[in-house]
Amino acid sequence: MAKIVIIGASTGGLPAAYEIKALVGAAHTVTVISNTETFHFVPSNPWVAVGWRTKKDISFPLKPYFEKKGIRFIAEAAAKIDPQRSEVITVLGTVVPYDYLVIATGPKLAFEEIDGLGPERNTVSVCTVDHAEYAYNAYQRLLEKPGPVIIGAAQGASCFGPAYEFSFIMDTDLRRKRRRRKIPMTFVTSEPYIGHLGLGGVGDSKGLLEHEFRQRDIRWYTNAKIKKVEQDKMTIEVINEGEKEIPCGYAMIIPAFKGVDAVAQVEGLCNPRGFVIVDANQRSPKYPNIYAVGVCIAIAPSEPTPVPTGVPKTGYMIESMVSAAAHNIRASVNGEPVSSRATWNAVCLADLGNTGIAFVAMPQNPPRDVTWSKKGKWVHLAKIAFEKYFIRKMKKGVSEPFYEKMILRALKIKKIE
Repeated sequence: MAKIVIIGASTGGLPAAYEIKALVGAAHTVTVISNTETFHFVPSNPWVAVGWRTKKDISFPLKPYFEKKGIRFIAEAAAKIDPQRSEVITVLGTVVPYDYLVIATGPKLAFEEIDGLGPERNTVSVCTVDHAEYAYNAYQRLLEKPGPVIIGAAQGASCFGPAYEFSFIMDTDLRRKRRRRKIPMTFVTSEPYIGHLGLGGVGDSKGLLEHEFRQRDIRWYTNAKIKKVEQDKMTIEVINEGEKEIPCGYAMIIPAFKGVDAVAQVEGLCNPRGFVIVDANQRSPKYPNIYAVGVCIAIAPSEPTPVPTGVPKTGYMIESMVSAAAHNIRASVNGEPVSSRATWNAVCLADLGNTGIAFVAMPQNPPRDVTWSKKGKWVHLAKIAFEKYFIRKMKKGVSEPFYEKMILRALKIKKIE
């Protein structure tokens, strides 16, 4: 009997547990270790931050759904991985042995790398649902006392979509409340140009997003490095322009990501930022019984940029990694060679409040076979539908490729090869 352990129960870990259990069956055990007792749908966080959703709307408890599938659940954060003994030790001292380990922790948010950055300091975030709730409370104070808003992504960030989405969602909400003219908005990003997205652009992403900013009267700075954030202003350094001070009464900044401590401290497992190094089969080259999926893995940028930018890992891409890891673990359990590989294509539905933009990059990094982007209200509606679809399927414990099925249907693409 093989013992399969998964660290993390979010967009990567939860479907990984379902798919691996479905593939290996009752003869083998699957255990999930998580630092939270609940699942929440991360792409909906920008909606929570303006009150269009609540935490309850996008969350559900994990334990009862795991139990229905015969999956053991330990709601304790992982403190240490011992690859020599093949054990995970939790913060409460629980020792969990494994034959195969899947790391799906997501990132550590590196707020400390910039003076004044982060919740409880001088900016808010939409990276977690708790941060989004905090951002919503700050938004209510902004409505009571209007002032300038800054939204963006810090140097080293690898997740730009939520920053763009939140800019347009807030703009839409402010206009509905007839408060927009009292609140100037500025977008600050480490990207070399608007719409770079950490991917070297996708289709006409530059033109589409610049047009949207112009139409909504949102100023922007690219090639920007955030130096510090104070209570009423942000200091940035822009390549070839020098330092600038921008007044702000509200700032939402996506920070740089790092690997979580329990993972980053394992010798030979990660790169210097703590992201797990994997081969084409989602497996650690140093520890063949350790797999990793999602935001926690190391992917080199497709091109150098004047200000460091990371590479995003989108939902469809994560789903592909999960499926590859699951099939390879089953093969290994059965004494067969591993052969499954993730496609690493990027498919994204970006909500803009009252419309949206769909992006398709196949493969994610150029040169590509397909690079495509399209704007329309249908994208906004498709993202709403997808939220409900994803949560429903996760409650049912379905291990089918939901991202591919739902998104490709919306985009009217026959198949992603």
